[in-house]
Amino acid sequence: MSAMSNSNWSRRSLFRAAAGMAAAGTLAACGGNNGRGGSGSGTGLTQYFHAYGEAGTEQAIKKYAKAYQGADVTTQWITGSNFESKLFASLLTDQAPDLFEFHPQIQLIKSGQVADLTDLVTPVKDDFNQADIASHTVDGKIYGVRMIDDPQFFFYRKSMLEKAGIQPPQTLEELMEAADKLTTSKVKGLFLGNDLHAVIQPLIYAAGADTLNDKNEIAYHTDGVVQGLKTLRKIFTSGNLLLDAPADFWDPSALNQGLCAIQWCGMWAMPQFQQALGDDLGIMPFPKVSDAGKPAVYNGGWSMFVNAKSKNVDAAKEYVKWLWIDQKQYQEDWALSYGFHIPPRTSIAQSAEKLKSGLPAEGVRLFNEFGHFDRIGWTQAMITATEDVFANCVRKGGDPEAELDKCDAKVDAELKKLFG
Repeated sequence: MSAMSNSNWSRRSLFRAAAGMAAAGTLAACGGNNGRGGSGSGTGLTQYFHAYGEAGTEQAIKKYAKAYQGADVTTQWITGSNFESKLFASLLTDQAPDLFEFHPQIQLIKSGQVADLTDLVTPVKDDFNQADIASHTVDGKIYGVRMIDDPQFFFYRKSMLEKAGIQPPQTLEELMEAADKLTTSKVKGLFLGNDLHAVIQPLIYAAGADTLNDKNEIAYHTDGVVQGLKTLRKIFTSGNLLLDAPADFWDPSALNQGLCAIQWCGMWAMPQFQQALGDDLGIMPFPKVSDAGKPAVYNGGWSMFVNAKSKNVDAAKEYVKWLWIDQKQYQEDWALSYGFHIPPRTSIAQSAEKLKSGLPAEGVRLFNEFGHFDRIGWTQAMITATEDVFANCVRKGGDPEAELDKCDAKVDAELKKLFG
């Protein structure tokens, strides 16, 4: 998941009320037309992208579209908060995009919203990270083409840890102690993002749990997760956590400007961190939570989907095949020329010089060793339910068991709707 430029936007600020939103009329001002096909066939396609925070990304997506000869491709580059809700609201209207980026979620498939792309992906299936193939597959069919993988880590100032006499924390308890030692009158020890949502899944994984299991049953309600929530509550109330930073976790400015010593962020921001901090930069996975846990790296990312309800499904599929299957040069450009993302195509990832040494190579190693991918059955409503747990436990001091019980009821209701 790459950064948005709006500082109020949380990467997982989620869709809560598409039905109540105005139709896509509000979206007309969001995009720019500049992706025109060369000698296009006359077919017009519209694609939706959220506004990535890295400079040059909007121009790159429009450059690729302009190079395509098969259709005129218009890009809606959606700035501001709540890309998800704008996208979902537009999909209910006749102004819906022909193709759009999002994350694999099963409700989009069950509702017939996204087209089956098995025929596009199958010829190159073995060249994709197989975890990405699995996270886009339902009943043997592949929906969506992964564009980028986005591992997330803790970034830290080596000099600040050395000065405080501490090693990179191996457990959540050690992270809490480190945050205390690193906090001064001017610097907070730790930044987890303004709403803490970014660390929900990492915490679950680091506790040895998961969102769902392979049978699409609840897997996050464990003693380890309860313990992790209690520790995060202590961190939240300690005075050692940076709250209300000028930009959210996806932006590197909190660490770069010296507001904190350790920041949760994504590999996308690594070039900006390195530019600001040089060699005074380390990364580490989310430290293990409880004895049952182990370090965790959450892998976000973005995938391209074709709107199955579009009048131009075949033309949209052709464009997706051209850009995200055939044009390896553009795929590598998109992954590595702006921020750093891991290309989901194994051949591109292995040949990418920028990922072969130093901190990027360490990021790839942590991704390979500790990476966790979204489960396709883990939907927006379920994500929102776990956000409520964090709001009520970590921020407000509620009882983790009671809050997880409430979450279970919501998630179970969703699972029944989806899987019977």
